[in-house]
Amino acid sequence: MDKLSGKKIVIAGSRKTEEMSLLIQKQGGIPVVRPLQGFIYLDESAVEKELLFCANNQVDWFVFTTGVGTETLLDAAEKLGVAAILLQKMKDANVAARGYKTINLLKKLEIKPTVIDEDGTIQGLINRLDNCDFANQTVVVQLHGEPQPALIQFLEERGAAVVQLLPYRHIEPESAVLETLCHELTTGSIDAVCFTTAVQVRYLFEYTRRQGISDAVRQAFSTQVKAVAVGKVTAEALRDEGLNQVIVPETERMGAMIIELVKDYSK
Repeated sequence: MDKLSGKKIVIAGSRKTEEMSLLIQKQGGIPVVRPLQGFIYLDESAVEKELLFCANNQVDWFVFTTGVGTETLLDAAEKLGVAAILLQKMKDANVAARGYKTINLLKKLEIKPTVIDEDGTIQGLINRLDNCDFANQTVVVQLHGEPQPALIQFLEERGAAVVQLLPYRHIEPESAVLETLCHELTTGSIDAVCFTTAVQVRYLFEYTRRQGISDAVRQAFSTQVKAVAVGKVTAEALRDEGLNQVIVPETERMGAMIIELVKDYSK
């Protein structure tokens, strides 16, 4: 018997929705696509000044949070003609890396991080940096898609001068999609929501706060709708919003997320 038989499963992402829909259908479920992640765009000009600053000044720490974002910065530095200088600065400085993809990229670049957070969460990275001295240190933080105020606040409170590099930026999802999903949540017309990035969680709950329905949406997730996260970072974002019952697979893959949901229903 199909474990998701008749269940309406919301896909909150905008990538690989066809593949995820097929996986849900194979388990007897009904996929519902509600993209909560607005388009992401590359704004290289937004980091030109910061990259030139890094090339021309002393940098004590580099904090890398994503592999793809780090590659993008090096590509942008190449266009500015400072890639070789930036790479040497990275090798000379203390380096902190979040997540295995970032660690693998730095290994290819022959950069050995001082601090490694394999957990992959921002809070995990903060915890690993807690014993480091940042007083009067220039710290360059590579970000991807959205700011990380908790990380920046942590560094600044410890005396760091922080330079943020954020070449990729999100555009908010359509308000009609948010409105529809919130209606489905509060009326119990869906059974689960699969979140594939933390930014989807942020956009959803920012909308609920603007509409004054945060408590109602949290209540829906705690009683009748399952919250499913693709991995630890997304699960962390859901828990930060007060959702304690989060389904998350050991392996951070979309297919594994659906299988974990099936297992939960089979209990």
